[in-house]
Amino acid sequence: MHSPDEIRILRRIHAAAERRLRDPQAPAITPEEREIEQRLREGHPWFDGPIPMIPVAQLYARDVPLPASPPGADLLQVLWCPCDHEEFAHPRTALFWRSSASVTDVLEAPPEPPVIQFDWYLPEPCLLAPEQITEYPSPLELSKELQQQLGDVNLWETAGFAWDSTGALDPQEFYFRNLCHAPGWKTGGWTRWGLTDPMPRPCPECGTETTPLLTIASSEWNSGSKSWMPDEERTNPTPLLLGTPPSNFTLLDIASAYSLQLHVCPASPEHPHIELVQ
Repeated sequence: MHSPDEIRILRRIHAAAERRLRDPQAPAITPEEREIEQRLREGHPWFDGPIPMIPVAQLYARDVPLPASPPGADLLQVLWCPCDHEEFAHPRTALFWRSSASVTDVLEAPPEPPVIQFDWYLPEPCLLAPEQITEYPSPLELSKELQQQLGDVNLWETAGFAWDSTGALDPQEFYFRNLCHAPGWKTGGWTRWGLTDPMPRPCPECGTETTPLLTIASSEWNSGSKSWMPDEERTNPTPLLLGTPPSNFTLLDIASAYSLQLHVCPASPEHPHIELVQ
């Protein structure tokens, strides 16, 4: 386990190493960096005591839709414990709905935990550039008839779709990669399925079927979903740390490149939310 400051130091070392890759004469790592890295990699023992939660996301209703928000709430704050728990191989999350007008005493620096279990549970701060998109349900949520229609190239062409050489070979895969459940962070939308088949997600309080609120993603897109990449990223890719995908701006990793989806009860925002890894 490392402290947040130690994780930031290790990230700076990795970022410097990536910059040096452009110079074939530059060393992969300097002696000073190696000494720091070796010292920090020893880590700390398990911390037995209270651990402050880490801010993960702060969303305003003026910027993004917030499904199932309580009356008068226009601000959602999401925090998590930076450690796995016995029943979950991911951080436990907490949701706080607030009225932004009532927030007057703002901390300049929120308290940080003394240690974090994994480096990839510390979010790298970044600003959102939200964009509204249209997505479609997972093929696993479609009827057998619709799934068969997805595989019919003639139906796609009748609808006016111009196939490229890749899509025509497997239209169902094309639908999966480019049209259904968009990758990346999002509010609302369709549930992603893949690790499991679709399953009921009843509210633990009242049994009402919950709906997606927020998806915390390990990346915004991948090699199989480049159609979701913003135009500006196609021409000006963002440099990141060594070994991270070019779409992982937050440097978070959920269960080895999956997503943590938070579902809420549409009957009452006061009821406990559900966490789903897919």
